[in-house]
Amino acid sequence: MIVIAHVSDVHIDGEPRSADRTRAVLRYLEELPYDLAAVLVTGDIADHGAPDEYAAARELLTSRHPLLVCPGNHDDRAAFRKGLLAEEEAAARPYAPVNQVLRGEGFVVALCDSSVPGEHQGLLEDETLDWLDGVLAATPHEVPVLVAFHHPPVPLHTPYVDEIRQFGEERLAALADRHPHLTAFLAGHAHTAAATTFAGRPLLVAPGVVSALRLPWESPSPEDPHVHLDLPPALAFHVLGEDGRLTTHYRTVTV
Repeated sequence: MIVIAHVSDVHIDGEPRSADRTRAVLRYLEELPYDLAAVLVTGDIADHGAPDEYAAARELLTSRHPLLVCPGNHDDRAAFRKGLLAEEEAAARPYAPVNQVLRGEGFVVALCDSSVPGEHQGLLEDETLDWLDGVLAATPHEVPVLVAFHHPPVPLHTPYVDEIRQFGEERLAALADRHPHLTAFLAGHAHTAAATTFAGRPLLVAPGVVSALRLPWESPSPEDPHVHLDLPPALAFHVLGEDGRLTTHYRTVTV
């Protein structure tokens, strides 16, 4: 059994609230009696893309489990590389996409950068799609590949987020058609747990750590704030069984 924890939208901003909620989630994962195959953090690590926010995030996002992160629309690629990943050698191309791959025992996770520098909407650049195509081509067809990014590539019926979702999604769908062992897509950004489909695969969205999003039918009036600050932080567990079936569980965490 392969268990992958999926965390998203910590929005470290220099205030105790975001740090405390992030610390609680990482502590919960550290105290599990089971060794996780990976911990994925799908974007919006910093709230303003500031160097001091990444310095704080680097201290908070530590784990005994393998941990991978990708940028979101609130992140700055250059500051993300330097402050969070300590990639001094990336100075020649500080705004190149931040893509990472984890090849585990019996699975692969490809974490793609869907951020667009200076913009809030998402897009997988040609460089990222070529990289992902290479990861999938190099993976044996019997090995499942999970593809993760920040922006969901479909509307989720949350207008506040859907206006800045991932666009150009037809290119990603065409790539998926060429690689049947692409098992599922994982995303963040929406600040709400969600499950739908894209390109004939599950699309599983992690809830937010820093806040939750009110869905349209939950808001008393259109003037009410979209963001719900009172709900506890939450995360997802994606479980790959020996039969290849993927199951997702969502959990809240006490701060």
